Amino acid sequence: MAKLIWILKDHWQTMLQDVSRQAPLEACGLVAGLGNRSQAVYPITNELRSPVNYRMAPREQYEAFINIEQNNWELLAIYHSHPAGPEGPSPTDVAEFAYPGTLSIIWRQDAAGWNCRAYQIIDGKVDQITIQVCKS
Repeated sequence: MAKLIWILKDHWQTMLQDVSRQAPLEACGLVAGLGNRSQAVYPITNELRSPVNYRMAPREQYEAFINIEQNNWELLAIYHSHPAGPEGPSPTDVAEFAYPGTLSIIWRQDAAGWNCRAYQIIDGKVDQITIQVCKS
């Protein structure tokens, strides 16, 4: 697994707008791409409408997966926000992570605003991955 993910600036902004709009509830969505570079972001409804948990709306998630497959992309990352939670993956995030080879991007709000970090979670082990935002 790469130790770097490239996120297009427009995709970064899409995630940022989603987490900002959903706060104080957790936002969630998918990042698709090729190699380690984003090609699309899919904000998905958190059907739990919770500030501390999320579950992606199944129909929206399914439609995103179909679109990813039709474009011959890969699921690069699953993003969600911790509006008032920890900076990194929570114990629940680690225990429930079910997509080996896919990154977890976690957005968190602090006094300076929203920021995010990417993590690789494999068999309960968490490694931080560098995010590089690029124009194209």
